[in-house]
Amino acid sequence: MDIRIGCGYDVHALADGLRLVLCGVEVPHTKGCVAHSDGDVAIHAICDAMLGALALGDIGKLFPDSDAKYKGIDSTILLKEVVEIVRSKGFRVSNIDCTIAMQRPKLRPYIDTMRERLAEVVGIAIDRVSVKATTTEHLGFEGREEGVSTNAVVLLLAD
Repeated sequence: MDIRIGCGYDVHALADGLRLVLCGVEVPHTKGCVAHSDGDVAIHAICDAMLGALALGDIGKLFPDSDAKYKGIDSTILLKEVVEIVRSKGFRVSNIDCTIAMQRPKLRPYIDTMRERLAEVVGIAIDRVSVKATTTEHLGFEGREEGVSTNAVVLLLAD
């Protein structure tokens, strides 16, 4: 059995007046991610984990921010494309585990919706999707509310 594990990491700065989108879900907040796309830092890390598991680079290589067609794009579209690439290489997503680090807002009320959205987009059962949130106890750029980071791990299985 061919098993591949990938890890992804992404960071975006936060700024006032922008939308905050995490795992394909808009989260009410006064700040949002500064980005070329919709800035969904969690989906970006998940995409990088999938691409990394297959040694295909990262989303910056696949969807460069120098390309105007990705300006403001919904990151679930990027995730769907990455899942199709995974399938075209003869693999399927077994599970996803990601951790979002930001001081505010509290994400617990949105976690189940985030899991549902990711499961729907990737085409796997919700019990194969884990989304966790943590603060950094006011330490670092996340704690100072300057930005948000996400770590993701995925397991891919050969079909």
